Amino acid sequence: QVQLVESGGGLVQAGGSLRLSCAASGRTFSNRAMGWFSQAPGKEREFVAAISGTGGSTYYADSVKGRFTISRDNAKNTVYLQINSLRPEDAAVYYCAAGSITSWGVGTTAKWYAFWGQGTQVTVSS
Repeated sequence: QVQLVESGGGLVQAGGSLRLSCAASGRTFSNRAMGWFSQAPGKEREFVAAISGTGGSTYYADSVKGRFTISRDNAKNTVYLQINSLRPEDAAVYYCAAGSITSWGVGTTAKWYAFWGQGTQVTVSS
């Protein structure tokens, strides 16, 4: 089992920045791809970004390319999402997800991920 705890959400003005963090339990963190998803009220959970276990490969939704950056620190069992140039449409609950150690590659769909955090709210004021 992997426990994930997100932090760093909050209220930010449009154009501002936030850094979300996700701390993971366990000794297998570096063997797991990690992802970030967002879910706005009334909408399905959407892929935002993902990163391979080594951090060497990253993937982004088209809507966030150039504004969001995913990274990880395997020594700290933590994955980050740097969010810049926030837009009102970025407002959502952001979830961190961990892949199974038996999974191949890096997933960009919610179904691919085995473990989920509770989420952190990002609110954008215009």
